[in-house]
Amino acid sequence: MIKYTSTRGGISPVGFDEAVLQGLADDGGLFVPEIIPTISAKQLQQWSTLNYTSLAYEILSLFVDPQIIPSEELKPLLRESFSGFEHPALMPFISFDDNPHFYIMELFHGPTLSFKDIAMGFLVRTMDYLLKKRNQHLNLILATTGDTGPAAANASAGQKTLDCWPLFPAGMISCEQEQQMTTLKEKNIHPIAVNHCFDGGDDLDIVVARMFSDTKRKKELKLSSVNSINWCRVMVQTVHYVYGYFRACKHVGDPVVFSVPSGAFGNLCAGDLARKMGVPISTFICANNENRTLHTTFSTGLFKKRDLIETVSSAIDIVVPYNFWRFLFFNTNSGSAKISTMMKTFQDKGEVQLDPETYKSVRNGFKSIAISDEATLLTIKETFEKYNYLLDPHGAVAVTAAKLLHQDVVNDVPVVCLATAHPAKFPTITRKALGSQNELPPQGVHHTLESAKSLPEKKLTCDLENLELFLSTQIKESLNL
Repeated sequence: MIKYTSTRGGISPVGFDEAVLQGLADDGGLFVPEIIPTISAKQLQQWSTLNYTSLAYEILSLFVDPQIIPSEELKPLLRESFSGFEHPALMPFISFDDNPHFYIMELFHGPTLSFKDIAMGFLVRTMDYLLKKRNQHLNLILATTGDTGPAAANASAGQKTLDCWPLFPAGMISCEQEQQMTTLKEKNIHPIAVNHCFDGGDDLDIVVARMFSDTKRKKELKLSSVNSINWCRVMVQTVHYVYGYFRACKHVGDPVVFSVPSGAFGNLCAGDLARKMGVPISTFICANNENRTLHTTFSTGLFKKRDLIETVSSAIDIVVPYNFWRFLFFNTNSGSAKISTMMKTFQDKGEVQLDPETYKSVRNGFKSIAISDEATLLTIKETFEKYNYLLDPHGAVAVTAAKLLHQDVVNDVPVVCLATAHPAKFPTITRKALGSQNELPPQGVHHTLESAKSLPEKKLTCDLENLELFLSTQIKESLNL
C-alpha cells in the first residue's frame, strides 16, 4: 500500500496512520503519498451514480492501508463523519435558468456551516480511532482565519483522546465564527484569541510551524494539527471534486471547470490531485481576493509574501499559502530536494522565483484572478436581486472570478463555483452588500448561530510575541507536566 514521505525529503516513508497523527513531518515538510493512484475511465463510469459517502469510500480506499483501517471500519467512520450534515444531498448543486452551464456547489451544510466540515469530521474521527488503538492522546494546535477553528473544535469536542487549541487573530474573524469556538462547553476545547497579528493567520502559522519544527518539544507536548497541512484533509477534499464533476458533466469524460476561492491552497491542491488521478477537469480558476499571492505566482512565477490586506472575504486573507508547496511537489519532476531548496529560499528571502520549467508546469490547466472587495460585494448584491440567492463573500469571490474568466476558458463548458461557507456567518458583510442596516434576509440567518449568541463564552487571550511560551505552558499544565 501507499507510503507517505515529506515534500522536503528528510524523513523515511511512513504509513497512513503516522502521516495523519504527526500532521507535519519532522523535517518541516508536508506529507505526500509516494505515488498518486489513478482512476480509470471504467471506474469513473461505474462511480458516477454513487452517493457522496459511497464515492468517498471508493476514493479513500485508494490511499488508506486496509491493515491500518479495515474496510468494514472505514465505512462507518465515513458515515459518522457526514451524519451531522443538515442537507440530505450533503453538497447540493444550485443552477439558474438563464445560464444552464453555470453551477454553485454548496459545501457548507455541515455542523459549523463551512466546507471545512467535509474533511474535518473524518480527520478527527480517524485520529480518535487510531489513538484509541494506541492508548494515546494528542494536543491539536491550529491557526484559523475563521472556518478551520470552528470545524476542528466542533469535531474534537468531547473526544477523550484529543485536546484542541484553535488560535485565531483577535478582531480579524467574524463574531459568529468566534462564537462557534468560544461557546463550546466541552473541557477539551481551548480557543485562544491572539492580539497584534498584523499578518493575520499567517503570523500564527509561523508560530505553529516553529513549534512543530522542534521535534523534542513536539513529542513532549504531544502535538499534532488538523489544518490543511494534515494530509488527510487534502485527501478527503479530493472527493467533492469527483462528486462535483459527476454532477456537472453531461457525459463522463466531458471537461468541467471549477472556480475555487483560494487562501491556503489546500482546497485547490485537492482539486489538482483529483485531476492527476484521472478526473477530466479541464481548468481550475484560482480565485484570490486582494491578497493576491497565488494570482501573482500563476501570473508571473514569483511566489512572494506581501503585507496582509484585510478584506470582506476574511477566511482567505492569507499571504503564505502553505499548501502551495505540496502542489509544487506534485507538479515538478525534481522531487523533494528542489522543493526543500525553494522552501529555504522563501524562508530566508520571503520570495522565490519559479524556474521556467516549473512555472510552465504549475500554470497548466490553471487560470487565476484577484477579486476586489467592491466586486465581491457587487456580486452578492446582484445575485440576490436577480435570483433571490444569497452568496457568502468567499463564494462571491469564486462566482465573480468565474464570470470574468469563463470566456477565457471555454464558454460552453460547465463551470462549478464552490460556495465554501454559509452567508449567515457574515451578517455585517451581507448588510454592507445589500445596503440593509438591520434586517437580514432569511437566507442570511441560521438557528445555530443565533442560539450561540446567548451562550456563555470561554477563551484565552495572548499577545503574538508571547504565544509560543504561553501555549507551551498551557499545554504542559493540561498534561500535568
